Amino acid sequence: MGHRRQRLDQRDSDARAQKQVNKIRKGREHVRRDARMMDVVKSGSLPYTPDVMSWLSRELDKPSSKITSDDIATLMS
Repeated sequence: MGHRRQRLDQRDSDARAQKQVNKIRKGREHVRRDARMMDVVKSGSLPYTPDVMSWLSRELDKPSSKITSDDIATLMS
């Protein structure tokens, strides 16, 4: 094996290890973000800020312009 192949193998190995570390870190951040967004949704009413509407859109699998207060009520329960 040449040096180039060894470098590429090492880079792939490092990338796989870093991906595992990031997966744990991002999972924790998703939980924190979900809790933060739920607090905002509980305390406010439509229309929300763009970041909250984007999160609601992902959670409800609907475009943000189509989200109604009934959709939010079902998400809260």
